[in-house]
Amino acid sequence: MEYIILSLVLLVLLGLVMSGAWLAQKRTRNSGWVDAFWTFGTGGAAAVGALVPLGTAPAARRLLVAALVLVWAFRLGGYIIRRTRAIRHEDARYARFRAQWGAAFETRMFWLLMIQAVVAWVLVIAVMIAANDPTPMTGTAWIWTLAGLAVFGGSLWGEAVADAQMHVFRANPANRGQVCDRGLWGWSRHPNYFFEASIWLAYPLIGLAGGWAPGLIALIGPLGMVWLLTKISGIPPLEREMLESRPASYAAYQGRVSAFFPRPPRRRT
Repeated sequence: MEYIILSLVLLVLLGLVMSGAWLAQKRTRNSGWVDAFWTFGTGGAAAVGALVPLGTAPAARRLLVAALVLVWAFRLGGYIIRRTRAIRHEDARYARFRAQWGAAFETRMFWLLMIQAVVAWVLVIAVMIAANDPTPMTGTAWIWTLAGLAVFGGSLWGEAVADAQMHVFRANPANRGQVCDRGLWGWSRHPNYFFEASIWLAYPLIGLAGGWAPGLIALIGPLGMVWLLTKISGIPPLEREMLESRPASYAAYQGRVSAFFPRPPRRRT
C-alpha cells in the first residue's frame, strides 16, 4: 500500500511539473523548455521515490540511487537549458506540431505533456524499485552495485562526449548544412540516445543485488527508453527533419552508420 500511495503522489507531482512546462512554453512560444522541465521533474521525483523508506532497504542504497538520478538530471537538464538559450528557436519536433495543429496546438500540447508525465512516472517507478532492494550492502550485492555504477558512469560519460562533439560541430560555420559523422557520431547516428537509454540499465543492476526478483521490474526503465527513443519521440521525428533539410547527405549517412547501437561504419560506396 505504501508503494501505491507514494507512486500516486509522485504521479501528481509530475503532472504539476509538466503543467508548469505547458505554461512556460505558452508564455515563451518556445517548447524547447519542455524537455528541461521533464528532465528536472523526473530526476526530482525519482530522488524522492528513492529516499522515502518503504521497507528494509539499506539507507546507503537509497542514497546512492537518489544521487545517481540527480547527477543525471543536472547533467542533462543543464545541457538542455544551455542548448535552448543558444539556439533561441523552437525544437523542430514542437515546431512541426505547432504548424500541424494550428489553433488546437495549446490544448493538444497540454495532453501531450501529460503523456510525458506518465512516461516520466514509469521511469520513477524503476528507480524506486532499485532503491528499495532490501539486500544488505555486503558480498555479491557490491558486485551488482559496482556493475550498475560502471554502466551509469560509462553511459553518462558517453552521452556527455556525444553532446560535446555535436556542439563543437555546430559551432563551426563551415559545417552549416552538413551532417556530423565524426567521433561517436561516426558509429551511431544517435549516440546520445543510445547512452541515454543505457544509463537506465544501471538501476535494474543495482536493484538485482543478491538476486532480489522484484528488481527485474526496474528493467522497464531501459526497455522503455529504447522503445521511446527508437520508435516514438526520439529518432523518427529527428530523422524525418534531417531528411527534409539535407536529403542526399543524410541518406548517405543512414547507409553508412547504425541508427542506434554503435558499430563501425560501413564502407563508403
